Amino acid sequence: MPSKKALVRRPGPRLAEGLVTHVARTPVDPGKAREQWQEYVSVLEAHGWETVLVEPADDCPDAVFVEDTVVVFRNVALIARSGAGSRRAETSGVEQTVARLGCSVNWVWEPGTLDGGDVLKVGDTLYVGRGGRTNAAGVQQLREVFEPLGARVVAVPVSKVLHLKSAVTALPDGTVIGHEPLVDHASLFPRFLPVPEEAGSHVVLLGGNRLLMAASAPKSAELFADLGHEPVLVDISEFEKLEGCVTCLSVRLRGLYA
Repeated sequence: MPSKKALVRRPGPRLAEGLVTHVARTPVDPGKAREQWQEYVSVLEAHGWETVLVEPADDCPDAVFVEDTVVVFRNVALIARSGAGSRRAETSGVEQTVARLGCSVNWVWEPGTLDGGDVLKVGDTLYVGRGGRTNAAGVQQLREVFEPLGARVVAVPVSKVLHLKSAVTALPDGTVIGHEPLVDHASLFPRFLPVPEEAGSHVVLLGGNRLLMAASAPKSAELFADLGHEPVLVDISEFEKLEGCVTCLSVRLRGLYA
């Protein structure tokens, strides 16, 4: 049976100091962010996911975006090394957590940089964004760890957004979705569906036809519903101010085995 575990990490007291690169800084309400994060976790749990709380990293403003710290394929974890040096201290608690879950642990080493948010898994294909946070050496190290396990690694240029998964994610049938003005090369994906809103580019597959997505993309939700999917909307407005989306607030572990 596929596993349904999701690593999550609560927002810390310095959240409002989080990095922004492609958007203007606007004030973040930490109290509202905590409420939104709790609702996000509750939705995962309501749809059958076992949430695993990673040790807090309160000195790291961006630590709630736990997806950026690790990439997991089957039972092998690759601990990331962010292109943003200030984020590298976030990985310690995640490394301990995936080891406790039985993962074999590997690391990205200098000069490589890699953020987990740059890796989109579609079946056994790993699309890896090559851009501001992930460099060529990081892509090569990911390739060396996961290709022997049967993964196919495809590098994708990223220049218009923070991470590859800021631009694209995928529906349950493998169709890649994205807001075209923010996608560098849609032709690299065998099947691509444009969506009408930036936030509509981001979905978490909850199981079956259910899609966890941001409440800020109602037109995209309507599109997905018309295609037979069931959108499950959450308000993550405080995290969107920091270029966050529904994917980066958790690490979904579907391929673990006992």
